[in-house]
Amino acid sequence: MRLAGKRAFVTAAGQGIGRASAETMAREGAHVIATDLNGDLLAGLDVVDSFALDVLDKSALVEAVTGARPDILVNCSGVVHAGTILDATDEEFDFAMNLNVRAHFHASQAVIPGMVERGGGAIVNIASVCSSLCGLPNRFIYGTSKAATIGLTKQIAADYVTRGIRCNAIAPGTVDSPSLHERLKATGDYDAAMTAFVARQPMGRLGEAQEIADLVVYLASDESRYMTGQCLAIDGGMTL
Repeated sequence: MRLAGKRAFVTAAGQGIGRASAETMAREGAHVIATDLNGDLLAGLDVVDSFALDVLDKSALVEAVTGARPDILVNCSGVVHAGTILDATDEEFDFAMNLNVRAHFHASQAVIPGMVERGGGAIVNIASVCSSLCGLPNRFIYGTSKAATIGLTKQIAADYVTRGIRCNAIAPGTVDSPSLHERLKATGDYDAAMTAFVARQPMGRLGEAQEIADLVVYLASDESRYMTGQCLAIDGGMTL
């Protein structure tokens, strides 16, 4: 098993990419600690430990990450806001930056000292193709925050490349998940919105959470030991 003997800490593991990543890492032998704001979503998750955690609560997040002593940190928390720069409010911008970037900053800051002490580790951040990779209509706040996630990834990688710590990001295209279906319903025309979202991928389909989880495992494992500071797009051809 590719992650045997490793300890992994996952945020936003209740559904979608986070849940698939937690379960897949567990199947690969990792001791997985899975967290989510909504503890009820963690029910039935086949991992060693799981508990509710608000990643916007810095003290709680730092205590949880530090206590877990993980070799692998997977930052999955995030929120998607719709609209252009003219639609954006300070409150929405602050919330997105806090959840999509600051929480990753705090979790990474908490985990790195232990990784340095143990001689290495892997951090995987979930970004998006809507970021510094490409712009998408009506995603100003989201794309800005995910671009920052990629920048955070590269800076951590640069600072700790000689200390055995690798930090990489994943940039998914549109992935089939409960949160996606909620956003589609919120448009008022679910079918039209689904058709438009599928059409963004030249492959003509949505991604699957498991496909992203498989890449998480690769970046968390020693198979990717020569890779750091990278952002890998897995997007059905969106960034061709």
